[in-house]
Amino acid sequence: MDIAALSIGLNQMKLQQEVSMSVMKMAMDKGTSQVADLTKMLDANTKMMEQSVNPYVGANLDIKL
Repeated sequence: MDIAALSIGLNQMKLQQEVSMSVMKMAMDKGTSQVADLTKMLDANTKMMEQSVNPYVGANLDIKL
């Protein structure tokens, strides 16, 4: 049993696991930002659809003093 080889092997496994976790976190962050962008885009599209169906609703405000 070679202690040095075992130590190197364990350190390499630990490094590989840390790299995998880092890549997974980056992918999750990217996915989260894409979901946020998609939500903003859907909100904008919903507002445009409402305006196209009723273009004059909410355009004017009548106020009497």
